[in-house]
Amino acid sequence: MLIDTPYPKSFASDNHAGVHPAILEAMVAANAGDAPAYGDDDWTAAFERRVTETFGPQAEGFAVLNGAGANMVGLALPLSRYEAVICADSAHIATHETGAAERLLGTKLITVLTPDGKIRPADITSRLHVLGNPHESQPKVVSVSQVTELGTCYTPAELTALSETAHSHGLLLHVDGARLANAAAFLGCDLRTITTDAGVDLFSFGGTKNGALAAEAVVILTPHLAQAVPFLRRQSLQLASKMRFISAQLSALLTNSLWHTNASHANAMAVRLAEGVADIPSISLAYPVESNAVFAEVPAAAVTQLLKRHRFHYTDEAANVVRWMTAFDTTVEHVDDFVADIHAAMST
Repeated sequence: MLIDTPYPKSFASDNHAGVHPAILEAMVAANAGDAPAYGDDDWTAAFERRVTETFGPQAEGFAVLNGAGANMVGLALPLSRYEAVICADSAHIATHETGAAERLLGTKLITVLTPDGKIRPADITSRLHVLGNPHESQPKVVSVSQVTELGTCYTPAELTALSETAHSHGLLLHVDGARLANAAAFLGCDLRTITTDAGVDLFSFGGTKNGALAAEAVVILTPHLAQAVPFLRRQSLQLASKMRFISAQLSALLTNSLWHTNASHANAMAVRLAEGVADIPSISLAYPVESNAVFAEVPAAAVTQLLKRHRFHYTDEAANVVRWMTAFDTTVEHVDDFVADIHAAMST
């Protein structure tokens, strides 16, 4: 039964969007007959081949259920009990995963304050004075989000600089790629350019925010790390029994560049939204629009008015900064209607 709602298209999160028809079709196709469980099926084998084709011969892909799980499985691989992760203070693992890294992995997160969500090489080296000191947690992994939690993107050159800095000190580079597709679409490159070619050691590839139902992947580019994934994935409750339905979704995204089609459309809708409010003097962008997110400073009275009809979130209520997210299924009409309502709210 459909429930009537006063809200039109949501701009709160790309998680609010439905499932892309091609991905639904892939799941229906996977539903024919029986198949072995826990990833011993043809759909999972096909997904693993897609990963190698996309990211290079050394790449190994492992399907999981959600983004936080992908991060926990990935970060668990290189960390000893006394080792730590360097990340931005805004990183998802540090802010919105309920302390999963600390609770489940027993690791320390060494956060650095950043103006735009992006770590610089100097941020890494500034935390390395503790190396060799038995009284301090030892940095082992640098984790960055692509796209960052502030909607910004790391360029290939920036990622390469981070990986070179990390590797020169014996650290690894991990990428939380919940919106990796949006970053590649914005940068005008393929997925390999901002992972394998940039020296990334391991990363998550997000599908759920890009049109999938519940499908993420852990991708390993440093071969020795992959040996433990089957065991840690199972121990972390991220091994689906009917894995074929997860793998089929990821394969669909990596087929005929569906990931790019979905991400580039979502990005374009964010640009249209930002341009639609650019002529309003009292609204300003808090960060550049480099993905499918628009962060804007909006007067509180207008926000109150808009929230009566639209879904979106404050990210900094004290500073009147809100976040508007677009998705693969956001239409021009959705954006234009929202922009019209923003203009109306500002006028009152």
